[in-house]
Amino acid sequence: MPAANRVLILNGPNLGRLGVREPEIYGADTHADLVAAVGEWGSGLGLEVDARQTDDEAQIVRWLHEAVDTRSHVVLNPAAFTHYSYALRDAAAQVTTSGLLLVEVHLSNPHTRESFRHYSVVSGVATGTIAGFGFVSYRLALAAIADRLQG
Repeated sequence: MPAANRVLILNGPNLGRLGVREPEIYGADTHADLVAAVGEWGSGLGLEVDARQTDDEAQIVRWLHEAVDTRSHVVLNPAAFTHYSYALRDAAAQVTTSGLLLVEVHLSNPHTRESFRHYSVVSGVATGTIAGFGFVSYRLALAAIADRLQG
């Protein structure tokens, strides 16, 4: 598959705890369920999807650098890093300024939650943001990328 169709799905802290962490907010499905779903959705859209999760801010920054170096688009759920990680914001900016797509996603809608969650340092450098649709947020992000790639 051409590199232009490669998408890194990058998930930040605590998303490895899906299914057990606040299921009333994040749902009962696990991160493994999410990985399976995005793989299926991506394949159906002609995208090669590589889904990853880490609780380590530096690791996500390295993965964003990898996206630039390998010419991979990104679906990014920065989780708690959304609100304060300028290192993550600067790495995300490198993705979009290099001509790649970066869609910020959130399972819940941060604007309906605690006030500290209302601001994203990533949104200003992302191609777009999708929030509040649970796992479907990722499907919508992949569809948006596939649509942009088709021109």
